[in-house]
Amino acid sequence: MSANSGRISLWGIEVFVATVEEASISAAARRLGTSAATVSQQLTNLEAALGASLLDRGARPVALTPAGAMFLPRANAILNEAEQARAELGLADMSRLMRFRLGMIEDFDADVTPRLLSDMAEDLRQCRFLLETGASHRLNDALEARALDVIVAADMGLALEGMEAHPLLEEPFVAAVPLGLAAGGLEALRDLPLIQYTTRHHMGRMIAAHLARQNLTLAHRFELDSYHAIMAMVARGAGWTILTPLGWMRAGRFRDEVEIRPLPVAPLARTITLTARRGLLGGMPQQIAGRLRGLLEELTVGPAVTALPWLEGRLRVLGGRNFPEIPVRSL
Repeated sequence: MSANSGRISLWGIEVFVATVEEASISAAARRLGTSAATVSQQLTNLEAALGASLLDRGARPVALTPAGAMFLPRANAILNEAEQARAELGLADMSRLMRFRLGMIEDFDADVTPRLLSDMAEDLRQCRFLLETGASHRLNDALEARALDVIVAADMGLALEGMEAHPLLEEPFVAAVPLGLAAGGLEALRDLPLIQYTTRHHMGRMIAAHLARQNLTLAHRFELDSYHAIMAMVARGAGWTILTPLGWMRAGRFRDEVEIRPLPVAPLARTITLTARRGLLGGMPQQIAGRLRGLLEELTVGPAVTALPWLEGRLRVLGGRNFPEIPVRSL
């Protein structure tokens, strides 16, 4: 009889749930930061302990067996209870937190994110930080799948059950046009194609839907997912684009080669929000939100308004007075 017979490990359950959600052993391994061989062995151990086959690993994608479908709700409940217990125990001394998984939109990866992680590392000296950057919809999916603890992403207007949200920043969409283009509204831009931000991402869909609501059909030949590529093309006079001040600042190399103007159609704005599973980290999400608001004021809003004074009041930090920063060590 196997030495593992009858022994169910929490790690094995976490591997099982990740494999179900990813529908792939290799994808589950990437998500968990381990090898495919380890995932396969843990699944074998768990099935031996339960005396039942949980997954059809020969199927593509990997599929649940009837026994696996029966066990999955129990597995999720066990993981939720374990996560709640870990959080409750950790609240007694948050400085002893051992792992923190953070998801951030790419807009912040050059300045805000490094400062946040450096500041947190000073307080959480035993903590291992895992950072994932990406598009807002992907970060939301990772949070729902419990692959991340906290995310900072664009508010997608979704009511996520069991989540707490802390608004951080409101920013308007703006127009980036080639330097020296004559002033004017939309008519002055009609001879230039729109270089569109990809509609595979939430922001691109927001822009496309907003233009549709204005009954506007603008000629466009390019649909890109890179701020740098979009701004480079605008700088070369290949067209104009709609993006946010964060996007303009991230493509800093081209700041002086394009002109930023108010949107030549009805105003449109987005909100950047910190989201976490409610109650699992105590006051830590609120504390991180407070810290982020200070960084956003210093590194984003201040420089942007200095460069573009007309952004005053349009690009703004949200909720700072209502959510004062709480030092980590006092939690």
